Amino acid sequence: MKIAFLGLGNMGIHMARHLVKAGHDVTVWNRTASKAKELAQHGAKAASSPAEAARNAEIAITMLADDRALESTAFGPDGLIDALPKGAAHISSSTISVELSQRLATEHEQRGQQYIAAPVFGRPEAAEAGKLFVVAAGEADVIERCRPVLETVGQRLFVMGDKPEMANVVKLSGNFLIASIIESLGEAIALARKYGIDPHEYVEFLTNSLFAAPVYKTYGGIIAGQRYSPAGFKLRLGLKDVKLALAAAEAVDMPLPVASIIRDHALTAIARGMEELDWSATAKLAAENAGLK
Repeated sequence: MKIAFLGLGNMGIHMARHLVKAGHDVTVWNRTASKAKELAQHGAKAASSPAEAARNAEIAITMLADDRALESTAFGPDGLIDALPKGAAHISSSTISVELSQRLATEHEQRGQQYIAAPVFGRPEAAEAGKLFVVAAGEADVIERCRPVLETVGQRLFVMGDKPEMANVVKLSGNFLIASIIESLGEAIALARKYGIDPHEYVEFLTNSLFAAPVYKTYGGIIAGQRYSPAGFKLRLGLKDVKLALAAAEAVDMPLPVASIIRDHALTAIARGMEELDWSATAKLAAENAGLK
């Protein structure tokens, strides 16, 4: 298939590479042009603008940092949305607001284009291995059309509903859960350390007994080893996602008290200079509050 891939960050560059390896005709665009040129050496075509990338595409995939980046790429000068052919599909894999996802659905429909949301779960190492979990929502026929592409970048595809924003809600609520686990792990590990318990042995016990899920193993190991840099997912982006979860909840009159606590702790960590660290660095804040190094 002719695919335009826009956004070659820590996740997108691996996703695009898998599509190239699978034999698709992939045109890539990134604000930092050197990343597009890097993939061009492996069989992709590099475009100078989102419009150029999307102009002849059957499917356009966006994997961008936030609402602002996606709005600029979709609606800005030389943007994706006016260049994408009628009948072509836009897959938004970015973690974005419910509101923006709804706007994209409306704008694409008005232009005779198709749109689904398909955010992913997994860190960069999972993207590199093709082991992401993909959550999609939108019209069933569009999802089925895009299924081979989505299954190329992930190990499993979950379809969550017929409205694109449903996938965005799953992604935001899922990231809220991960942030909650990071917060509780950070506090629990700090408590164990205060009593002289080796954090690695503590995490080994947790993750081989009642807490054997991958998220506990991944973040437990990071926190025990204090490996917050280089960041797999930066704290400033984690804060963005928690804020988006709070906004989605407020839109339906639902309180998220734990998310409010996490937002405040993330803001505190950023104020202390941790913005560029992994989002699990909120555990560093818990350790510092306990008087630990």
